[in-house]
Amino acid sequence: MRALVVEDDQRIASFVVNGMKQAGFVVDGAANGEEGLLMASSEPYDVAVVDVMLPLLDGISLIQELRRQKVNTPVIILSAKRSVDDRIRGLQAGGDDYLVKPFAFSELLARVQALLRRASGSDSGPTKLRMGSLSVDLLSREVMRAGEKLDLQSREFSLLEYLMRNAGKVVSKTMILEHVWGYSFDPQTNVVDVLVCRLRNKIDKNHAVKLIHTIRGVGYVLKET
Repeated sequence: MRALVVEDDQRIASFVVNGMKQAGFVVDGAANGEEGLLMASSEPYDVAVVDVMLPLLDGISLIQELRRQKVNTPVIILSAKRSVDDRIRGLQAGGDDYLVKPFAFSELLARVQALLRRASGSDSGPTKLRMGSLSVDLLSREVMRAGEKLDLQSREFSLLEYLMRNAGKVVSKTMILEHVWGYSFDPQTNVVDVLVCRLRNKIDKNHAVKLIHTIRGVGYVLKET
């Protein structure tokens, strides 16, 4: 899943971005409101975390403009302002949740997960994916194959999620780099091949039916054969 963090305080931004990456998100960051608005209005994000006090364009105006543009990305507002009036103003502007600084990352993550459940319309909707005997719960991050629980590292989980969301479709190495690492360029390394190999060893090892397939010269596809 992709997240956008718009925060000008470098310490807080690093705290949130690193925490969300460890939770399996691909995260982009913006240090001012204008940059955040451009990114949020031009890229598809599953959730955005937006500070109120931002340079160039404040967070409330950013959210109002997103809603004016019919961008419905769920937004959590971060603010040092804790009055009821401030919370109401943020929610009326189009924010979906409001978290007062300082905050615990565990609470922020729980709120993000709650927004994702709400956006999906159901806990058992798009947050749970299945392909044959393989199942993935995107919220609990539990992966099962034929009744066996699999222990995946963060990037392995992100790759599997991406493959399952595109089941039956061939995804290129460039697409994987963009969605799993957030790269918009080719780093000229074999990181994708290495990650796919690690994931394949966990998903397909000891199973007669293989799910992860290499399409030589094109990319990879998740499908039953």
